[in-house]
Amino acid sequence: MPISIQQISYIHPDKEVLFSDLNFAISKGQKLGLVGNNGCGKSTLLQIIAGQLSPSSGVIVRPDDLYYIPQHFGQYDSLTIAQALQIDSKRQALHAILAGDASTENFTLLDDDWNIEERSVAALDSWGIGHPLSYPLHLLSGGEKTRVFLAGMNIHTPSVILMDEPTNHLDSSGRQRLYDWVEKWRSTLLAVSHDRTLLNLLPEICELEKHQITYYGGNYEFYKEQKALVQEALQQRIDEKEKALRAARKVARETAERRDKQNVRGEKANIKKGIPRIVLNALQGKSEKSTSKLNGVHQEKAEKLTDERNQLRGSLSPTAALKTDFNSSSLHNGKTLVTAKNINFGYYPNQNDNDSQNDNDNPSENNTFDSSNSSKLPAQLLWQAPISFQLKSGDRLRIEGTNGSGKTTLLKIITGQLEPQEGTLTRADFSYVYLNQEYSIIDDRNSILEQAYAFNSRNLPEHEIKIILNRYLFPAPEWDKSCRKLSGGEKMRLAFCCLMISNNTPDMFILDEPTNNLDIQSIEIITNTIKKYTGTVIAISHDNYFIREIGVDQHIALS
Repeated sequence: MPISIQQISYIHPDKEVLFSDLNFAISKGQKLGLVGNNGCGKSTLLQIIAGQLSPSSGVIVRPDDLYYIPQHFGQYDSLTIAQALQIDSKRQALHAILAGDASTENFTLLDDDWNIEERSVAALDSWGIGHPLSYPLHLLSGGEKTRVFLAGMNIHTPSVILMDEPTNHLDSSGRQRLYDWVEKWRSTLLAVSHDRTLLNLLPEICELEKHQITYYGGNYEFYKEQKALVQEALQQRIDEKEKALRAARKVARETAERRDKQNVRGEKANIKKGIPRIVLNALQGKSEKSTSKLNGVHQEKAEKLTDERNQLRGSLSPTAALKTDFNSSSLHNGKTLVTAKNINFGYYPNQNDNDSQNDNDNPSENNTFDSSNSSKLPAQLLWQAPISFQLKSGDRLRIEGTNGSGKTTLLKIITGQLEPQEGTLTRADFSYVYLNQEYSIIDDRNSILEQAYAFNSRNLPEHEIKIILNRYLFPAPEWDKSCRKLSGGEKMRLAFCCLMISNNTPDMFILDEPTNNLDIQSIEIITNTIKKYTGTVIAISHDNYFIREIGVDQHIALS
């Protein structure tokens, strides 16, 4: 058995229990996806399995040739590619032997792997890395570092591979190469990922929770369907308990009313009969005792139903009840917003604008073209061929291109912050909201409550703001929490919450890699929100699943 996890627990140094008493086994040849909410410990569990972190208790059985691809690479920045891939000692031994040092130690290190360099260079090349093995890792981009470690799979051919969010830094071509590799791989694989395309390629899904790992015998779509069925069944049981609770309260109320009427009638009848006061008092005391006992029975039944309902609610996913429905855009469907004819953009050699190198800028930031340069030096045009397109209200457009291809520049042209150097562009008035992977619409200096008030342009009363915060899963104990400490999913929910508070339904959503830092549940929330939104959407995303789900109907490919 390649991997066996027995009674594993992990407690943070601050004494927080991340998970406890986990039991789990992975058989030879199994390919599994591991999912769970942000912060549940998926990456920590992977590090424990890889032997890079010790559990607080429990036993791990793993093979010696296990290969681990981490999510973050900062700890390797002082190394070369060869050192990060753990082949440097073999290379040194090979070079020493070729130089005449035929020591036993060198032959042991080399282990008959005479073509280690050729194999390594070929593996790196297959993943699009053309740098030499001696190249420093810190000079590589995040995507290149990921490709280096992915190339290590071809070099080491391990029996078990662990991947932690392997598509996070990959562009579309890199992701496709990984998807093809996963389909062909026949040995054991465990992947932590929020990439739903990748998870759908894995025949089995496991969900990590605090005290258990739940196994689902199907891919992500199967897992999603099963979770939905469980949530629907839970909601049905909650509805039944609430119906029973309402009925029990109604019976208790009607019984109490009948009892009161009977007591009044009985008392009047007894007075008419001339029954002595002392006897009347005794009869009244007996009646009150009987009423109190009956009330206790009904109250006990209601409390039991309330406890059962609350237990069921605790099992219900908090995001299952979260609904984000924006009002319709004020623009009529089909109104022409932008018409571009043969446009291009150029940067002058002395222009202080790095947009062509960096596509992660917020298009609402000030980064304008300096027309005074037009008489000095010719611009270097950004796109090989001029771009023409028309964008209408209700359209869903995807902008594609490699890093540095000018995706953010095009967004700035569309939103009117830059003017094209060539061609013509006409633009109607429209409002837009820009959401990037950092959700920079949120001010990290604010608390959650302060952020909500910052969007209260309608001057809603305090209790209404707090109701909306609770609706977006921000209860009172979290209101003073700094926005700086929020996860990607929490920032996304708070961004939508703020838009709801301001009643600001934009004519257009601009989404710049919005799913990058989100867990599965948060991705489902933003996917469903944008699917229901009736206005215009422009999306820059490597997440093909997300693009399909939100119904993109136009594409612009930049080169």
